[in-house]
Amino acid sequence: MRKDLVVPTVAALVTLVVHLLANPHYGFFRDELYFIMCGRHPDWGYVDQPPLVPLMAAATQVFGHSLFLLRAVPALFAAAGVFTTCLLVTEFGGGRFAQAFAALIFFFTAVLTSFGDKVSTDEVGLFTWPLIALLVLRIAKGGDPRLWLGAGVAMGVTLESKYSVLFFLAALFSGILLTPARRIMRNRYFAIGCGVAALVTLPNFLWQWHYGFPMLELLRNGQAGKNVIAGPILYLVQELLITIPFLAPVWIVGVVWLFRRVDFRFLGLAYVLLIAEMIVFHGKHYYPGCVYPIVIAAGAVPIELWTRRRQFARASLVAYAAIVGLVFEPFAVPVLPEEAFVGYSAAIGRALHIPKAALATEHGRETSKLPGDWADMHGWPELAAALQHAYDSLPPEERSQAVVFADNYGTAAAVEFFAPGIPVLSTHNQYWLWGLRGNSGNVLVQAGGTCFAADRLYAGRTVVTTFRSRWGIDSEQDLPIAICRGLRKPLASVWPDSRDYL
Repeated sequence: MRKDLVVPTVAALVTLVVHLLANPHYGFFRDELYFIMCGRHPDWGYVDQPPLVPLMAAATQVFGHSLFLLRAVPALFAAAGVFTTCLLVTEFGGGRFAQAFAALIFFFTAVLTSFGDKVSTDEVGLFTWPLIALLVLRIAKGGDPRLWLGAGVAMGVTLESKYSVLFFLAALFSGILLTPARRIMRNRYFAIGCGVAALVTLPNFLWQWHYGFPMLELLRNGQAGKNVIAGPILYLVQELLITIPFLAPVWIVGVVWLFRRVDFRFLGLAYVLLIAEMIVFHGKHYYPGCVYPIVIAAGAVPIELWTRRRQFARASLVAYAAIVGLVFEPFAVPVLPEEAFVGYSAAIGRALHIPKAALATEHGRETSKLPGDWADMHGWPELAAALQHAYDSLPPEERSQAVVFADNYGTAAAVEFFAPGIPVLSTHNQYWLWGLRGNSGNVLVQAGGTCFAADRLYAGRTVVTTFRSRWGIDSEQDLPIAICRGLRKPLASVWPDSRDYL
């Protein structure tokens, strides 16, 4: 093995092993269940996401339910991201200490660790954002311009996982145009690379166009009340919090160092422009998360230079980063038992005076006993079982024309995943687009307090039980499960106006 690849390879393997051991705790996350269900209906796109992540998620469940296999996917992307970050360090002129230190900071940076611990549309960007930066950097340093072809593939693949990479690409290209690096755009391979990216994403673009760009409607609806809108100061504070304030100086040094280097300045500009875009367009604090490997790699290089004759300083920095990272690791990886985490979280919150609301991205998600993401990993099998019991309790003549109605994709996906024999409907996102799927809905098993079906269409509604999960999300506690009978008009007549893109 080449000497310059030893540290990247070891760091990637360690990252992979730790994630494989730490990730499969608690249970399936709400969005993970939804991804699996979407992936079981292969398509060129979905209402709220491109197709890549759902297809990968569904592929891991072909041989049965496996949280380990599902979360092995983000673990692999995290390992690939660490490897690429180390290669970026080399391109910036760093040595083995800088590589190892950057890998350590990458692993313990909360937003990056979180992207690597559960399936999300951000997992691919852990690898592809720094890869795009690496390829562009090599071109800027005089490398083969045909590397634009590889960058184009990486751009296209990333767009097939999450649309927000468009903001990163806009910031990156703007940074290039505003610096002497603009010369690298003056060749045919740049145009060909952009064409490759467009070709890879064309099927998904056509899908969105065919359905009236539902993603844009969803984003507008989210900003109209669901999402917490952070002002400029709060947004910058949130960026510090999601990268851990005690480790954030590494990437801050990286941004400053990039600006001081004329040959690398375009990457520093790209970071600043990306954050500015997020503030202007009210992006959630984690949307630009995959840019941090780039500035972490940059920060490790001057830190290595400053400590080149101070081995004790290097050892102290590594020990400090490891201790800080381990202290905050339970907030990014679900390793503590629930009861222990609640106590631990309260103690850290009191010590640092950080309110839960400081990192809220959606209204009502941070009031649960556990953080929103952790809470959303609880209660789904039990909820599906409760709905299965209500469905099975119907007389045979009613059961044959009954369907479960869920008011959100999490509940709908949980029922399909854990109780696959029950027909499910929902008006939320992709489920609305799938329609009635041949179900009459003459009898409805309703999950939730109210819904369009109970309020407008059924003569009677009887609550048969109330569901509660000790560690689940607060907004879905004391959830009534009801049977609705006496359908007044066909569901098909109201379905077109029931869309809930949010």
